[in-house]
Amino acid sequence: MENKILVETSARHIHLTQKEFDFIMGAPEGQHAVLNSRKELSQPGQFVSDVRLDLVGPVNPKTGKNKVIANVSILGPLRDHNQVEISATDARTLGVAAPIRLSGDIKGSAPIDISNPLNGKVLHLSEGAIVAKRHIHMTPEDAKAFGVKDGEAVKVLIKQADREVIFGDTIIRVSPKFKLAMHIDTDESNAANAGGLVFGEIVDCDCDKDDCGCEGGCCCGK
Repeated sequence: MENKILVETSARHIHLTQKEFDFIMGAPEGQHAVLNSRKELSQPGQFVSDVRLDLVGPVNPKTGKNKVIANVSILGPLRDHNQVEISATDARTLGVAAPIRLSGDIKGSAPIDISNPLNGKVLHLSEGAIVAKRHIHMTPEDAKAFGVKDGEAVKVLIKQADREVIFGDTIIRVSPKFKLAMHIDTDESNAANAGGLVFGEIVDCDCDKDDCGCEGGCCCGK
């Protein structure tokens, strides 16, 4: 199997439960708001919705105003927990201390407010804002072919024309529901100049470049 993995940039986005989605959309009591798909994503069944909300950070003591990042998409389908995935740059902009976590690991993460500019509704999340840890989605068959297991940390080499980057501590996530792809955030994407169609390669970098004993797949290029 060719050791190439599609690398996709995951921009800031929101995941909500049905309950919180109903609230932020102002659904009448006893009725549910519907999250509609605007664009399908690479992972099966996942989509970008047609709803955009604003992320609101705490009041800046210097200005007396809240920092806001507008027009953030909700991804579907709706989930069993609320989560806001932002980059480290976004977190600094908003003034929130978002930890680096795998998706779903939100206990004790940063609080954040979500505002609907169309109806003025504001949803306060006591936790849920994270910087998503870079990861690779694989099926069990992919994992077997690459010789890795769920939860394993690997190094990935991304070679672009003007920039070459190795991302360590990239976590393997395995499920039969997944499609092979590596996800990085916008900060990481900019660091790797990873615009357009980009592929990465799992590499073994525990070697001496001047005396490499690796049998292919090494970051030193030997």
